Amino acid sequence: MTASLRKIVHVACKELGLDQDARRALQLQVCGKASMSDMSENDYKAVIARLKADGFNQSSNARSKHPRAPRADLRLIHVLWRKLGEAGALERPDRDGLNAFVRSRFGEAWASVPADIDMLRDDAQIEAVVAALRAWGKREGIDFDWDRRR
Repeated sequence: MTASLRKIVHVACKELGLDQDARRALQLQVCGKASMSDMSENDYKAVIARLKADGFNQSSNARSKHPRAPRADLRLIHVLWRKLGEAGALERPDRDGLNAFVRSRFGEAWASVPADIDMLRDDAQIEAVVAALRAWGKREGIDFDWDRRR
């Protein structure tokens, strides 16, 4: 357990711009121990709590439940879905909502619909999802044409 807590301390210090000397000074101030090897689990937790109070956001560094989509066109689908969610056009702006949309919109037209959007491999199917999301965005007044913004 302490090994994972040690990693969190290092990540937090890097995010906050603390060098080794600053980290040791912080540890000394919080738990009275400048060396990480002398720290207990509770010492680590106290240091992490202090780093969080100083602005460290542990959740932003946590690995996502789902890895990044394997293809750029699939990542585009996620971006379009996120933009629709940010615009308030979706009841379920999460990944499950996207998968439900694909099943309901394309379930009858395709021979089979994958359980997860990132499992799509057929270029025509991917393009159909992109086109449907772009059309939905257009109806909602969302500008998906990023090239014009340059």
